[in-house]
Amino acid sequence: MQSPTLLVLAAGLGSRYGGIKQMDPVGPGGEFILDYSVYDAWRAGFKSVVFIVREELVEPLKEHFGNGLEGKLEVAYVIQAKNDLPAPFVCPETRVKPWGTGHAVWCARNVITGPFGMVNADDFYGKESFAEMAKLLAAPEFNDTACGMVAFRLNNTLSENGSVSRGICSVDADGLLTGVVERTTIEAQPEGRARYQDEQGAWQPLTGLEPASMNLWGFPQSAFAEIDAQLKDFLAANINEPKKEFFIPSVVNTLVAQGWKAHVRNSPEKWFGMTYTEDRAIVRDQIAALTKNGVYPEKLWS
Repeated sequence: MQSPTLLVLAAGLGSRYGGIKQMDPVGPGGEFILDYSVYDAWRAGFKSVVFIVREELVEPLKEHFGNGLEGKLEVAYVIQAKNDLPAPFVCPETRVKPWGTGHAVWCARNVITGPFGMVNADDFYGKESFAEMAKLLAAPEFNDTACGMVAFRLNNTLSENGSVSRGICSVDADGLLTGVVERTTIEAQPEGRARYQDEQGAWQPLTGLEPASMNLWGFPQSAFAEIDAQLKDFLAANINEPKKEFFIPSVVNTLVAQGWKAHVRNSPEKWFGMTYTEDRAIVRDQIAALTKNGVYPEKLWS
């Protein structure tokens, strides 16, 4: 079986964070969060990494890594441009936002030739999460009509500094995903519980134990043809909607409805990430503790 590729989505604008959170140093050697994902994927057996970025981030990222990945991982940079759309669609001049995570994955269609796992650049997933993804991608049941995800327990994914968006997953007795519902305003509550705001603005309770998607998905190369078809359907309906985005959870929901199997593995890790500026200190402290405990070296790529 072909060694898997890690696809890192690093083109987001970081509107709530107020800066380029993909490239905010948080490690003792000046590492970004995405460094830890790449490092964990490498030691889990991934052999290549593709960064989906905005054009202005390509050279800074290359400079950041220097020769550190040489001999470890093959590296490619792909620009997520809002005008990179399938024919015959043309991006409206008024469009400001990127087209979403589904479009970001679609942009890598010409550089990924085998199975791949995808992650957000600003989320810390932990060593065990990548070990689970590597096992999933190598499993016999992972084929051309199967995808999968590594899920987190919801209350292990919440921020102390404000609401977050999470895909709340439904999983059957066989460990197969039956659906993902994107909740855009989730807040932590006492005793590990949570709540979300529905479309009418009312708060609804959550146990905090729900499986949550943190965009740690695994796909076969065959998924690109399906994503292409879905992106065209999305654009046909939404090309002139300036805030509409094409999200990976909706891609997976459609695949499942078409008969694909989406296997769910569970991570024991506690997520942390850079949603708000205030999160940076927490992330630095968490990584410092993991480094002190020997989970990571002082300098990842030296």
